[in-house]
Amino acid sequence: MAQQQQVDEQVSSEFVVDTEDCEARELAYRERGTARPITVVGNPVLHRECKDVTEFDDKLAALIDDMFASQKAAEGVGLAANQIGVDLKVFVYDCPDDDGNRHTGLVVNPVLDELPADRRVLDDSNEGCLSVPTAYAELARPDYAVVRGQDAEGNPIAVEGTGYFARCLQHETDHLYGRLYIDRLSKRERKAALAQMEEGTARYETVPNA
Repeated sequence: MAQQQQVDEQVSSEFVVDTEDCEARELAYRERGTARPITVVGNPVLHRECKDVTEFDDKLAALIDDMFASQKAAEGVGLAANQIGVDLKVFVYDCPDDDGNRHTGLVVNPVLDELPADRRVLDDSNEGCLSVPTAYAELARPDYAVVRGQDAEGNPIAVEGTGYFARCLQHETDHLYGRLYIDRLSKRERKAALAQMEEGTARYETVPNA
């Protein structure tokens, strides 16, 4: 029993604690940052894999601040660096899970764990994206996700999520590898989502595609 408890503690300790002091931490980031316009589908930076982050410096810290400010301005729950035109593997999040717990944090150079078959329970809820404004579509994703990467100082971290937060982690990691959620839809569903976008008006500033 004691040995199993030790194993459980080791497993739980590998994950960051991102549910404490969320309000204060999010506010500190965005008060230092400047909101930037959001890139939308068709912008080349969204459709290729981003570069790995190799410099964990003040420039990266300033980017993260700007990302939190931009996320808040656009009323999003997650934001990848290429969504503000920056070709680097970083995403930030300020997202609830299905139990109402708020998660706030960031991941640099994220990689999703491959889930064992018994953890791949699919949830086909609606999904949207700041880079495909006003469009939504059902998309099946696992309701549990683990992302591994680094923090702003380059230390290894892991983040786990369930429900809506799991969807957010998968969605933002996808972004940094050049994939939008509409790229996971059928051709017909993708066309319908793009039509929704054309008919709507974004509630935040966007970057016009040339």
